[in-house]
Amino acid sequence: MIHLIATGGTIAGEADPESGGARYRAGVRPVGALLDAVPGLAPFALSAEQVLALDSKDMTPEDWLTVLAAVRRALANPAVDGTVILHGTDTLEETAYFLQLTLPAGKPVVLTGAMRPADHPQADGPANLLAAVRLAASPEAHGKGVLAVMNATAHAARHLVKARTTGLDAFESAVDWATARPDGRFADLTANTLPRVDILPGYAGAPAGLIDASVAAGARGLVLALAGHGSVPAAWRPALHRARDAGVAILRASRCAGPVIRNANADDDGEGWLTAGSLPPPKARIALMLALACGRPFEAD
Repeated sequence: MIHLIATGGTIAGEADPESGGARYRAGVRPVGALLDAVPGLAPFALSAEQVLALDSKDMTPEDWLTVLAAVRRALANPAVDGTVILHGTDTLEETAYFLQLTLPAGKPVVLTGAMRPADHPQADGPANLLAAVRLAASPEAHGKGVLAVMNATAHAARHLVKARTTGLDAFESAVDWATARPDGRFADLTANTLPRVDILPGYAGAPAGLIDASVAAGARGLVLALAGHGSVPAAWRPALHRARDAGVAILRASRCAGPVIRNANADDDGEGWLTAGSLPPPKARIALMLALACGRPFEAD
């Protein structure tokens, strides 16, 4: 049996009549309606639950914990062979990577969504849902960690990125999913909340006050999404020193494709900074949040 966990998203969206079709509302249709729209699912034994009904731009770390709990319950059921999570595309890669770090190897976990709402005349959600169920039911997906399926293409969570704002081919990954490996380094996570970690963008003239404001608001970690090879503006250094001295973890990342190499372009050892390696800032943030929550050193990979 494949268990479906619905969280909302465009795949469950409907056009907003007040916009004349220019906009839509995500997370409107319940999971049962989505299943009814895919006759090809008939051969599969399925169960389903609706845990959230969100536009994924509104997904929070607390919501990740809700999804994690639902997946853990499903995977603990001997009758369940794998799970499929229906999710909005805006933050799908973040939820996928969070689950990649917090679930052990074993039964398949596959995320999917849609770039067009459910009532679009050429909705892509039904085909994505069917492809995700097929992958979750496939022996080849066992032990691969968390996967995603969009536009007839499977991806590994570690390398998944939403690379384009529109189009059915919005998602891509640099590594073949068949070579994917599970992670699960935080599979023993028991926290009910996750520490606040902010991403601060580096750009020409970015004010150092962003750092002080994040620390004052309670951030326990800062991911610096910097230009180039993680280049730290000179004007930021006093504020970063204040943050470091207050016990805030500082992690250098780049707004470019990585990697950010330790002690290259900065004295990371001397400054007490962490480096993201090839992790993009949103995924580096997740890894740092979990490291802080579990009291463990940050690891880029």
